[in-house]
Amino acid sequence: MGPLTDISISLPDWLWSVDAWSEPRVGPQAQMELVLDLVARNTADGGGPFAAAVFDEVGHLVAPGVNRVVPDSAPIAHAEIVAIAAAGQRLGTWDLRSRGRFRLVCSTEPCAMCLGAVPWSGVTGLVTGARDEDARAVGFDEGDKPADWPVALARRGIEVVRDVGRRRASALLQDYVLAGGEIYNG
Repeated sequence: MGPLTDISISLPDWLWSVDAWSEPRVGPQAQMELVLDLVARNTADGGGPFAAAVFDEVGHLVAPGVNRVVPDSAPIAHAEIVAIAAAGQRLGTWDLRSRGRFRLVCSTEPCAMCLGAVPWSGVTGLVTGARDEDARAVGFDEGDKPADWPVALARRGIEVVRDVGRRRASALLQDYVLAGGEIYNG
C-alpha cells in the first residue's frame, strides 16, 4: 500500500442530471421532496439512505449531495458533507455565508459529525426530515449530540425546521434496511 496523494468522493452521474436546476423550489416542503427523491435514487444505485442539498434564498438548487460511505469506502462521505463541499466548490468559497444566504436540506437530522459541519459551512438554515431516533431505530449510530442542538444552532443564527416530510423520510430508511442495505456504523 503506497502513500495517498489525494482522496476523492465519486458523485454518481445521475446526480448532476437532476431535473431541479432551472426552476426554484420555493419553501422547505418543495426542497425536501427533491432531497427525498435523491434518497430513493441513491439507494437504488447502491448508496446509503441519506441525501442533502444546498439551496439559495430564492430556492435554486446550488448543490445536491448523497451518501457515498459504502461505494467510496469513505467514512466521512455523508450526504451533508458532500452537499456542503459541492456547494463550496461550485461557489468558490469555504464560507457559504460570504456568497449569500443558503439553506441545507437533509433527509435525516445530522449525525454528530455533520452537525459540527453545519455552522462551519456558513449556511443560515437547516431543514430536516427524519429524526435522529428514526435513523437509530433501523440501526444507524448517529453519535453523541447535545439534546438541545437545534437551540445551539439557532444561537448561531441558523434557523432549524424539523420533521418536513418525516413520514416519507423515515419510510425510506426502513425500505433501505428491508432491501438488505448495509448498516455501516451500527
